[in-house]
Amino acid sequence: MLIDEELTLKKIEVFLAFMRTGNLSRAAAQLDTSAVSVHRAIHSLESALRCPLFKHEGRNLTPLESAYVLEERGRKMIQDMLDTVRLTREAAGFSAERFKLGSLYSLTVKTVPQLIMGLKIRRSELNIDLILGSNVDLFYKLKNIELDAILVSLDDASVGDPDCEHLPLFTDDIFLAVPNDSPFAQQAEVDLADLRESTFITLTAGFATHRDGGRIFQQAGFEPKVAMQVNDIFTLLSMVSSGVGYALLPERIAAVYENRVKLIRLQALYHLQQHIGVVFLKAKQRDPNLLALLAECRLYSRKLEEA
Repeated sequence: MLIDEELTLKKIEVFLAFMRTGNLSRAAAQLDTSAVSVHRAIHSLESALRCPLFKHEGRNLTPLESAYVLEERGRKMIQDMLDTVRLTREAAGFSAERFKLGSLYSLTVKTVPQLIMGLKIRRSELNIDLILGSNVDLFYKLKNIELDAILVSLDDASVGDPDCEHLPLFTDDIFLAVPNDSPFAQQAEVDLADLRESTFITLTAGFATHRDGGRIFQQAGFEPKVAMQVNDIFTLLSMVSSGVGYALLPERIAAVYENRVKLIRLQALYHLQQHIGVVFLKAKQRDPNLLALLAECRLYSRKLEEA
């Protein structure tokens, strides 16, 4: 048996409103429509079902047994559909109770905690999963819908991808990181070419700072002597503070190891900025959880500009 195309959930919702109120006018007021529209929907529903639901007594509609059966089953049907819509949206990451946020390690020093606190104030019921990684790894997970949004260094891949949108947060200069007892520690700025024979620690490929460091070394005209590569910025800082080597790092990590590592400004020739922002899929741009994060990001960015 095929379901008549005139049998719609909307008409069942109208029918249920009438059954609750027992009156066309009260049902119309509840649905913000007219009594005529309610009557028309009920009549159309009877036609689609090919059986009467009410006995017409003047202007009154008296429910038949068929109406009570449809009322009971209709309520379950509407609730099942609401649950289906909710579960479907959650499976797609829309307005789920859990929000998966990806971030660079370096942003956990200051930016991420402030954004998460603000997001929790806006949506206190939301559970937030924080996944840390490199620019490349986080962008891959975003594209595969494993993450709802990522906080990364904006590059051609994230900004130019037709499936993504981005919101800039702030810009960050790249500095030379040296231990406090380094001969460079007392200098206001440094010519990177003077470190041609020095040893460096770098992040592994895929991290924005690895990419940007390569550009700066290219500008300086030499390939660095790399003692080791590490997978997170905090291990790198530990290696620098221990005197294993120097590193090129963004200014945002200045508060970490500040008593053991000093950031020295590079000469203007090597000036390079990272543009930090949030990236998300266009398909999710109306998700309430994402909208709350974006609102918090705009507030965070505005505070930085005013500071």
